[in-house]
Amino acid sequence: MSRVGTLAVVGLLSLVSACASTGAVPQPFPTPGGAEKTRPRVEGTPAVTVPTESKPLPAVDGYAIAGTALSLRGSPYRNGGADPSGFDCSGFVYYVFAQHGIRVPRTVTQQFSMGYDVASSELRAGDLVFFSTEAPGASHVGMLIGGDEFVHAPSSSGDVRVERITARYWSSRFVGARRMQ
Repeated sequence: MSRVGTLAVVGLLSLVSACASTGAVPQPFPTPGGAEKTRPRVEGTPAVTVPTESKPLPAVDGYAIAGTALSLRGSPYRNGGADPSGFDCSGFVYYVFAQHGIRVPRTVTQQFSMGYDVASSELRAGDLVFFSTEAPGASHVGMLIGGDEFVHAPSSSGDVRVERITARYWSSRFVGARRMQ
């Protein structure tokens, strides 16, 4: 191939590859009339209305939420507590999400019924992880911060701290995970 031919091919390849490297994000297909649609109901979760492109969903950054949770490490446990002077497990989750303008229910049982079910293989920062520590069903909640670590307000004998979901105690009591965003 001649030098001119080689330059032409290189130039063409750079133009074609430029599209992929612009960082452009494809937009969703428009819905006629901008109407809202309802996501299919997952058993055990409420129906959720999803705005179309005319009303975009608010961007929720799981890492920002997890960062807020981590900033509260060391806060004391207080039964019924929902502020930095003392948290119980669900009050901790309630407070952290509220700092990001997201309303979640106040109790573990209510939190376990909200959002979307998440497979353990799909967990990401900001997801809620639920455990059965007192009776059958969800009785304790924490927030995944990444990898296999979660942050929570454990009990009257501790303070807000990070633990591994894969630890024997927690893995044997894991009952599910939910995504609020």
